[in-house]
Amino acid sequence: MQQDGLILELQNGNERAFERIYQLYSESIYGIIYSIVNDEKIAEEILQDVFLKIWENASSYNSSKGRFFTWILNIARNASIDQLRSRSHKNKLKNLKADNFVDILENKTHFSSKADAIGITKYINILKPVCKKLINLLFFKGFTQKETAEELDMPLGTVKTKNRACINKLREMLAE
Repeated sequence: MQQDGLILELQNGNERAFERIYQLYSESIYGIIYSIVNDEKIAEEILQDVFLKIWENASSYNSSKGRFFTWILNIARNASIDQLRSRSHKNKLKNLKADNFVDILENKTHFSSKADAIGITKYINILKPVCKKLINLLFFKGFTQKETAEELDMPLGTVKTKNRACINKLREMLAE
């Protein structure tokens, strides 16, 4: 069955079509979800939620608005981001230690391998107090920039600017 026919069958409530779509897309979608949440168990839960949403909302897919995979991808991305922004996830992040920050930096900015857990703590401690607060909220506690602005009672634009400056300073220190 061609993809268009498969999608039409899914939209008509055909369970076999749904199973086939799961077979075709679940591995790729899991990889995308995992790259966002970085936790196998949570990624598996989100994957199940995503396919439940696909089943329940199949009729809302419109091929004239974009590709089917893109539609599924957006559902997965949104579900993953919702999970990251959830209160339970933020509470879990409150317990992160400085050595986890190395992974965050390396994944986002491709730092060299010389950034190790002991080294990164040393560099963070050298930063200005405002940078320490920003990094703690944005990276260790998982706050959004808007939530950080509210927490620190500072304009959102200032948070964005200072965050960029702090990360750049950290990059410079790590490159030395």
